[in-house]
Amino acid sequence: MSSLYLNRLTHEDFFALKKRLFETQNGKCFICNESIDIQVHGNDLDIDHIIPTSMGGRDDPINFALAHASCNRSKQAANLEVARVIHRFDDLKNDVLPDNRSPNLEDVLKKYNGAKYQITLIKSNNYIRYSLNQIGSPSVIELPVYKDELSGFEYFFTKLPIEYLYHDDKINPRSIGQNVGKLIQEFYQKRPQLHPSLAWVEIVDDQPTQIKIFDGQHKAAAQILLGVRDLPVRVFINPDLDILLKTNMNAGTTLRQVAFDLSIRRYLGNSLYIDRIERYRVEHELSNEDFSFSEIDIIRHFKGEARELKRYILDSVRDSIIRDPDNKLADFIDFGGRQTERPLSYSTIDKTFFSFFICQEVLETPLDYRFDEGENPRELEKEQILHLMNIIAEEIYVGKFNSEIGTRRIESRIQNNEDLPLNHVRAFRLSKEEVIHNWLRYVDQITRNFFIMQGKPVNEKKLFQYKFPQPLWEIIRIFIRNLFNLPVWANNSLSATVFGGKQNYDFWQSIFESGKSPQGVQVLTEPLNLMKMIHD
Repeated sequence: MSSLYLNRLTHEDFFALKKRLFETQNGKCFICNESIDIQVHGNDLDIDHIIPTSMGGRDDPINFALAHASCNRSKQAANLEVARVIHRFDDLKNDVLPDNRSPNLEDVLKKYNGAKYQITLIKSNNYIRYSLNQIGSPSVIELPVYKDELSGFEYFFTKLPIEYLYHDDKINPRSIGQNVGKLIQEFYQKRPQLHPSLAWVEIVDDQPTQIKIFDGQHKAAAQILLGVRDLPVRVFINPDLDILLKTNMNAGTTLRQVAFDLSIRRYLGNSLYIDRIERYRVEHELSNEDFSFSEIDIIRHFKGEARELKRYILDSVRDSIIRDPDNKLADFIDFGGRQTERPLSYSTIDKTFFSFFICQEVLETPLDYRFDEGENPRELEKEQILHLMNIIAEEIYVGKFNSEIGTRRIESRIQNNEDLPLNHVRAFRLSKEEVIHNWLRYVDQITRNFFIMQGKPVNEKKLFQYKFPQPLWEIIRIFIRNLFNLPVWANNSLSATVFGGKQNYDFWQSIFESGKSPQGVQVLTEPLNLMKMIHD
């Protein structure tokens, strides 16, 4: 940032200012708060305005700060104080990266010493009473209770220290996106937003309980990151959680009030299905361990929700596969759909693996049918799709795709003669939705042909509900390995044509079947021969 004051300083005066700022900041970078070494970092240090002059900041030492040049030049806000706050969120993202996820409100709360204490709420005569004893505030607070005219839920408004607030990751499993930075800038500039978050609490026999935020987590997180210690909330008292869950689901789907990632919708659908199982048991006076009923039984019981319940059942299958801790492919899936570190989008997984291999029909067999023998249809389906994903991860991605190189502008970088690892390029190209859509169909075809050759009739719609013998798994692995090693994926001369843009499914079907693109460009030396592809 240009500065008349800095431009007028002699070299000695500039160094003296740098040293003075270094001492004032206790030897720390203003943005990242990491150590500065005046000698080692040398010219890689910037002096910049804390508040930009364009925003009324003074061109004066009182408004200067010292920062690593890399931090200052990559900052996401012109204002250094805001940049420092956003950097704290970036640090939090790095903290949870080993868990293969992005931070949520609970992470922000715990980072700032929140989500520590339960609270005792006493409700009587349309008033709520409580105190904040754990933080040294024993005074009794009394607030009126209101009733929502439409839902019938009771609620109260209050302002609570973050020590008493929690995040409900069941009703709202969304992570906090990078757009929280824009909210931070808005709040910093004293522009009011609709602050109050929505929360709920269960009051049972005057016992300590948690107040859980389920809506407005981005605004809550932005305020906490800026140092706010008390948040305004609207707290629903003993609400029907199924209604809140459905409301949140509809906000991201039917109403499109928020941008729910597809993976989040599947997670919410799974939660709703689990709730229906529990309600079915209660209404039929069954024990918590009873799974003697079927998917179709649940749908018949909840007659008015047949269409939604079918979706929830399939969401449950998808969600349990993708969130299985043993899923090796999950490390290579971008669940948000906007990043450039991972080769596969969740949408692609949904349109291929889940669309092809999950039986779309609800089952009449009991949920616990042949469970102990390992032959329960749904469980077998989930286990085998997971096993297929792991084979693909091992043969195409693990040790081959480099997340630090990522997916950004790969073909352009190849055209600019950048030397990229061939295995990384192969994995990237095999991950294109129009490509994987076609070669995964061949896995389906190989599987069906195997059962035919064994003389075993199968229902193609329920293919993965039949137990695959070990020789079939070996054939599938050989096919994936041979597919990965095809020369086409390492052919850089095709970068501007065949791989230069997004193609449709028919484009790659034509290549696999004829060896040529629909335009007649020779891509493969010969059409794909499945018999050759399943032999070492």
